[in-house]
Amino acid sequence: MQTTFSPAQLADPHIAESEKILRKCVHCGFCTATCPTYVTLGNELDSPRGRIYLIKDMLENGRPADAEIVTHIDRCLSCLACMTTCPSGVNYMHLVDHARAHIEKTWRRPLADRLMRGLLAAVLPYPGRFRLALKLAAFGRPFERAFASVPALKPLAAMLRLAPLSVPAASAQDRPGAYPAKGARRGRVAILSGCAQPVLDPGINEATTALLTRLGIEVVVPERQGCCGALTHHMGREDSALDFARKNVDAWTREMRNGLDAIIITTSGCGTTIKDYGFMLRLDPAYAEKAARISALAKDVTEYLATLDLPEPSVRPGLAVAYHSACSMQHGQKIVRQPKDLLAKAGFVVREPREGHLCCGSAGTYNILQPEISAKLRDRKAKNIAATGADIVAAGNIGCIAQIADRAGMPIVHTVKLLDWAYGGERPAALGGTAANGLTRNS
Repeated sequence: MQTTFSPAQLADPHIAESEKILRKCVHCGFCTATCPTYVTLGNELDSPRGRIYLIKDMLENGRPADAEIVTHIDRCLSCLACMTTCPSGVNYMHLVDHARAHIEKTWRRPLADRLMRGLLAAVLPYPGRFRLALKLAAFGRPFERAFASVPALKPLAAMLRLAPLSVPAASAQDRPGAYPAKGARRGRVAILSGCAQPVLDPGINEATTALLTRLGIEVVVPERQGCCGALTHHMGREDSALDFARKNVDAWTREMRNGLDAIIITTSGCGTTIKDYGFMLRLDPAYAEKAARISALAKDVTEYLATLDLPEPSVRPGLAVAYHSACSMQHGQKIVRQPKDLLAKAGFVVREPREGHLCCGSAGTYNILQPEISAKLRDRKAKNIAATGADIVAAGNIGCIAQIADRAGMPIVHTVKLLDWAYGGERPAALGGTAANGLTRNS
């Protein structure tokens, strides 16, 4: 794509980076076939190619965002399926991140939108606030239909629909501390506690820690780590996202002094962002080098487990598992085979739903801010999962799990919970009385 940025514009490193990305686009349109919003809405401006044109026009002309570009950028899920499809290597992720930051600085949203986004940014990244908000949701639930009938309040209605009826108690394993390896120590890792996941399902990190320590890996929960920054990053609140990133870089750098083989992440949406810390903080002289080291250490739990010499499973469940590959896993991190191979090795029969490349519609806060498009994608995903005839669904992202849970027609659990069970841990509670074939346990 030809560009006409001036030398003065290219002096801005953000503009210079986006110009490099724009020049790689050859207008081929391959991205339209795998873009969930284009597939759903059929509007060229709701495809990556269409959004690239809008972003180019906005940045090249140095003008503030307008209603049209905000509408179409807001509809982007940042699923990154376009990056998997693109033959030219266009880094759409960094381009749309820049566009969102530009929108945040130059566009004044309607009051209801500003309040909702402000609420999400003030609550979701903080587990204590998020837990309290979910408990308070019980008082708003009776008004959900009334809110849904008012366009400006639809995000609030969506938030109430997504809130679980009960909130698990906080886990002791979310507090800073170390969990020693059982037997001979084979490695040492840090684990990201996260923000939303430990509130919605603290058992995910508990299962991860239990599994890793049984495999001889010491697990440490560092002090003063927090939200990865993805939630505010995808709303264009770049200063907030970078502050979260710096705090985590500091926390994990302290742990590196005692030796660290990896930083384990159990929410793939967080993993995509943390692996991008090196880019996000590249212009900060105090953090650029440290952030790059942290990004290199970041590993999804299945990515890390795939590097270990695993023993024979102590339980072979024999259940058919529909594996839902989160967009942040397959497109953001290019982790495709490892989760499925691990499940198969553990004795599960892995089935892959049709249209596995399409997003389920969760996408961080997307299912709240764009509830109608999100619901269409959710129902499409649930239909494809149900068609597998599997017993359970496995996924590696808490957002996807929450999005699909009530529609899949079968239990949905984090992949690591199934692996923990197969290698001597507890059977996931979500499975209830699900039948299993050929259960065996080694003595």
